[in-house]
Amino acid sequence: MHIVICIKQVPDSAQIRVHPVTNTIMRQGVPTIINPYDLFALEEALRLRDAHGGEVTVLTMGPPMAEDALRKALTYGADRAVLLTDRYFAGSDTLATSFALSQAITKVGETFGTPDIVFTGKQTIDGDTAQVGPGIAKRLDLLQLTYVAKIASIDLDVREITVERRSEGGMQMLKSRLPCLITMLEGTNEIRRGSLDDALRAARSQIVKWSAADAGIEDLAKCGLRGSPTVVKRVFAPTARAEKAAQIDTTDKTLRDLADELIAAILTRQPALEHELAFDGAA
Repeated sequence: MHIVICIKQVPDSAQIRVHPVTNTIMRQGVPTIINPYDLFALEEALRLRDAHGGEVTVLTMGPPMAEDALRKALTYGADRAVLLTDRYFAGSDTLATSFALSQAITKVGETFGTPDIVFTGKQTIDGDTAQVGPGIAKRLDLLQLTYVAKIASIDLDVREITVERRSEGGMQMLKSRLPCLITMLEGTNEIRRGSLDDALRAARSQIVKWSAADAGIEDLAKCGLRGSPTVVKRVFAPTARAEKAAQIDTTDKTLRDLADELIAAILTRQPALEHELAFDGAA
């Protein structure tokens, strides 16, 4: 079984800053990490590999520094890593990104074997669109299983997989044919620490680096800014509220007293609400 897992190197959101003049994200000096959602997908891919055999290929698109994220993935136990990097990819939105990654996955299949499953995280913490995974599935004509919470079973003989998917109404149990694309939810597993052997192997491993031409991408108009119909106009930090939150002392008070005090505080701040409630009651 061959599994491809798409990851992304993102700025650490805990240390992200916004330029006060240009209102753009300041990436200088901000450490980068593997997108946290992608780690759950990586762990699930490794578990399937360990249980059923095969290989796990990690793929990312980004600048040369994204090699660090790939080596980190190798320390967890991935078998190989592919970096798709080229100046033509700069400024890609989700449409252009899904195009480039789908082309690279096709090249991965031709080079290392056709993938049975493509994994992604449900979304990235820097974009939060959740569009790239489904976009890849559409371009590769793969069945897609999104927001997967658990892989219940997989039968490689009949090439079927059964998963639990989170939906607005609860949980769904879905069965699909292989190959397919799966986007994993957060909190679905716990990423392994990785062994010393894997860490040493990751340090010695040769990262496969492909340009657009190496990946077989011929239509460069679909890449980067030229292939991106959406543009981020401005990034800004929310303005701090001048009004501070009020606290209600709960010492030696019954629930009824607390409820009355809370309602009184709300109506004091929202006097129009009291009028609306009185009018509704009269009607």
